[in-house]
Amino acid sequence: MKRVIWIVLDSVGMGELPDASEYGDVGSNTIGNIAKEVGLKLPNMQNLGLGNIDGMEGIAATSEPNACYGRLAEISKGKDTTTGHWEMVGIISAKPFPTYPEGFPKDVIDAFCKAAGVDGVLGNCVASGTKIIEKLGEEHLRTGYPIVYTSADSVFQIACHESIYPPERLYEICEAARELLCDEHAVGRVIARPFVGNNAGDFKRTSNRRDFSLKPPKNNLLVKLTENNIPVMAVGKIEDIFCGEGITKAVHTKDNNDGIDKTIEYMENTEGGLIFTNLVEFDMVWGHRNDPAGYAKGLEAFDERLPEIISNMKEDDLLIITADHGCDPTTESTDHSREYVPVLFYGKKLKNNINLGTGSTFANIGQTVADYLGIGNALDAGKSYVNDIIR
Repeated sequence: MKRVIWIVLDSVGMGELPDASEYGDVGSNTIGNIAKEVGLKLPNMQNLGLGNIDGMEGIAATSEPNACYGRLAEISKGKDTTTGHWEMVGIISAKPFPTYPEGFPKDVIDAFCKAAGVDGVLGNCVASGTKIIEKLGEEHLRTGYPIVYTSADSVFQIACHESIYPPERLYEICEAARELLCDEHAVGRVIARPFVGNNAGDFKRTSNRRDFSLKPPKNNLLVKLTENNIPVMAVGKIEDIFCGEGITKAVHTKDNNDGIDKTIEYMENTEGGLIFTNLVEFDMVWGHRNDPAGYAKGLEAFDERLPEIISNMKEDDLLIITADHGCDPTTESTDHSREYVPVLFYGKKLKNNINLGTGSTFANIGQTVADYLGIGNALDAGKSYVNDIIR
């Protein structure tokens, strides 16, 4: 059985989409603006062809790329993690998930309090996750009220101190929220945001974050693979994004390095199927906190470890590196940005230096994976690149 290693560099976009103005994202270019502001050295991805992608800024092209390369546009409505990942596996979202720029309606909060067994909440506003725990964390410790907040994305986030709500209890109230947030209030994700610390000066979010997404439609790549007895191994928050649907095995991670370690462990211990990895720190730690220097160091750290991943590839493995949206840390916004995403296809049996141009949908990746793993053009959306990239 063939094998695909698919790595999503969460939020590593490469320039505004034509409809970026509809999302307030004119000028966003996660890779290009980071390179311009703080510099960026990614020699291993550069050798694969990252700088050769149409429209790429800040990364120089190389004369003989070792991979096939291109960029993809998003046709779904939205710019969040769930929408991006769902589109990659063939689910096109014609309608964006609901957002709450004024906070959640009173009836939603009242229903949440009843379902979660809490007497009230703090916040209920659009906020940065680090700033809101700094602002309301001490009051949370005094009252025991969960901190509820949202962003420009379709999320219902619940921040609680681990001494007040241990992670398992926080997950329970997130599950209660997920169950009631349906129909018109069907947000893309409910997110558990546990934190520790003694006061506003040292509160810090922990790696015990969990995402509780909507259950995806069945007609998607992951379900089709498992229905055909092709295993799907999920690394990082992939299991959460898809509510476990179509997942054979899963492991959560504490940071990017842990995600790379777990990916390599699966590579060492599985013979075939899909290893599907999300590396979340680009988005969660640097993108949303407007930290271009940290973002650059994170990209360079991944690039330094890329040879480890490649050295563990088998003769007929396919490596895919891409992203799910942008989150430009150089703009005033701390939210996701509507951007093209890069895509690199590498393997020992693949052609070199093939420019795939601009694909019309993220689903081209899912269709390629389905085709490569032997279930044909199994998705309702997307174009397979198999004939373009295989020798």
